[in-house]
Amino acid sequence: MKKRFVWVTLVLSFAALAAQAQGQGRKPGLWEVTASVNMAGMPQMPQMGAHTTQVCVTQAMIDKYGGPYNNPQQGQCQTTNVSLTPTGMTASIVCSGQMSMTGTVQATFVDANTTKSTVHMTMNMGGRTMDMTTESTATYKGSDCGSVKPLTMPASQ
Repeated sequence: MKKRFVWVTLVLSFAALAAQAQGQGRKPGLWEVTASVNMAGMPQMPQMGAHTTQVCVTQAMIDKYGGPYNNPQQGQCQTTNVSLTPTGMTASIVCSGQMSMTGTVQATFVDANTTKSTVHMTMNMGGRTMDMTTESTATYKGSDCGSVKPLTMPASQ
């Protein structure tokens, strides 16, 4: 169960990073992200299906990272090579520590209120290479985040 929680947390973290990237009209506020995951090379993992979460995006996150910045694994993941355009975003992700992974993020800004993204991660666990692909759709819900707290941004990265 703990392993499943870690995976769900990672998946939604990467989906939030990709899905809320800045483009023309990207807005701070409450976004709802629905992500589905395909994991190749992991027969012991049950299918996770689609998961939905709400993310509070601040203007500072949009200004500094192009969207929310969730630092999964307590700072052991870094997002680099961020390229923002009016129609989308691409980036690289490298994670070390308990889980060593590398991957890419690609987001497309459908319109001012919708973003579609794909995150592909490759990891090596116990000599076995596994791939995880997350497809997500983010929808803007409004400027008020209500009880949803913004993700904590690291001091520098």
